[in-house]
Amino acid sequence: MSPTTEALTAERILEATEEVLRRHGPAKATVVDVARALGVSHGSVYRHFRTKAALREAVTKRWLDRTSQTLSGIAAEGDRDPGARLREWLGALFEAKRRKAGDDPELFATYMVLVDESGPAVSEHITDLTGQLTRIIEAGVGTGTFTAPDPATTARAVFQATVRFHDPRYAPEWKQQGVEDDLASLVDLLVRGLKAGLTR
Repeated sequence: MSPTTEALTAERILEATEEVLRRHGPAKATVVDVARALGVSHGSVYRHFRTKAALREAVTKRWLDRTSQTLSGIAAEGDRDPGARLREWLGALFEAKRRKAGDDPELFATYMVLVDESGPAVSEHITDLTGQLTRIIEAGVGTGTFTAPDPATTARAVFQATVRFHDPRYAPEWKQQGVEDDLASLVDLLVRGLKAGLTR
């Protein structure tokens, strides 16, 4: 076994796969291309990822997890005002998705294809994000800032209400003038709605 093969890790393979996808696109990129970029045999890649589909799924998950990790810190800040946390979380979600679309359009286009063919990665990502939202809303209910009989259902409703600002299919709209104001207005409406029951 060569030193190169010994040093081969799943993370290195995923990094190389991103570069190969960036260069060739999802239709033409192969496991052989990834192996060549790493200087190993394609069998070495298959020892970490049993199929091409598994490799593509892992790359998609890695891409989605970066967004989840960015937001998890905001969701965990239990000592802050829940309304401010909700605003910051939704704003950070939008910025993370917009940055992915704008900073690396070739790879973003590739991921749009991968997300459509992906197995559980996308649904797991959405579950994680709505779970983070649930924690923020539960904290708001706990402090008396929000009213929400079922925080998990409310979190899913907030996520769906803001879909224009995080679903990649809306990426062309994210460059439009005034999109930040549109998000701010929607978030104001949502926060007021979560507080509305307290004044009745």
